[in-house]
Amino acid sequence: MNNWTKRWDDRYKSEEFAYGEEPNNYLKEQIKKFETGSILFPAEGEGRNAVFAAKLGWKVSAFDISEEGRNKALILAKNNNVLIDYQVGELETLNFQEDQFDAIALIYAHFPAEIKSKIHKQLDALLCKNGVIIFEAFSKKHLEYVTKNEKVGGPKDIESLFSIEEIKADFPDYEIIELEEKEIELSEGLFHNGTGSVIRFVGRKK
Repeated sequence: MNNWTKRWDDRYKSEEFAYGEEPNNYLKEQIKKFETGSILFPAEGEGRNAVFAAKLGWKVSAFDISEEGRNKALILAKNNNVLIDYQVGELETLNFQEDQFDAIALIYAHFPAEIKSKIHKQLDALLCKNGVIIFEAFSKKHLEYVTKNEKVGGPKDIESLFSIEEIKADFPDYEIIELEEKEIELSEGLFHNGTGSVIRFVGRKK
């Protein structure tokens, strides 16, 4: 097991949910604007967002590198009487198909800096024409916030954080419904608490 996987397994193996059981606010607000269909949650951790989408009637797929995250997600799904297809592994090892999904939700999906753009491009191929991406993650400006308050969480290296320019570069063939950098208040479980700076993006694939 590499250090990256171990870090997330360690975070998810306690009984308490690291980021809570409630969905992310931005996802909750945005997903309701679209017709239900098939949706993918990359780096889905303990399943709070995937389970919420399933309760709304979406056909949900998810993946993460953490077996512990999957275990918690399946318990949460069972407790909410929904089913989610949750795989463990790195994206290229999983059997997703081109044009498979109507939506992809990237909620704090902070992949290692050296592969984050590559993964975005791989995900783009899995989204069908007119499919939507819903994205919220920490911006490069967030470094100032996490330095002042570690409880807000998020990566501490600038390369793992996002800019508007990076999102435009990674998802070039999209109608931008919304794309902004914003200061928000987070209250998500144990690890996202306080003021942070995020990039929010909703885009439709042309």
